[in-house]
Amino acid sequence: MKKAKRKTGEKRSQIAAMPIRRAADGSTELLLVTSRTTRRWIVPKGWPMKGVKDRDAAAQEAYEEAGVVGRVSEKPAGRYSYWKRMSDHFALCEVKLYLLEVEQQHADFREQHQRDLHWFKLADAADIVDEPELSTAIRKLQAQVSLAA
Repeated sequence: MKKAKRKTGEKRSQIAAMPIRRAADGSTELLLVTSRTTRRWIVPKGWPMKGVKDRDAAAQEAYEEAGVVGRVSEKPAGRYSYWKRMSDHFALCEVKLYLLEVEQQHADFREQHQRDLHWFKLADAADIVDEPELSTAIRKLQAQVSLAA
């Protein structure tokens, strides 16, 4: 079955997990991973999976890219757009972000030798990611966590 041709400039959809946990000091931390090609700090993300709810696909990406499992939010916690580097062009992608409250982190996972992982305080995570809209989404999460505390 051939894939449908996309119009130039048409946004492509992706899904992502925002893996979070409580640190010993009570603050919220976000797990970031490096991209495989440019080594930028990003959240685990990927393409929607046919027959799989977006939230479950986001959880699957978090497991494959970072070895984390937990409770995933029912609805997106935010969105951001970015330009994805493809083999011969760039594609504009809109990413739906799902919160993932991490309950377990495995040492062995599919992409463990392809990525680095690090838990960041939310403010630091917002500063270190390159995509401005992702940074804004992280700062909004930080404001929500502050209000809930």
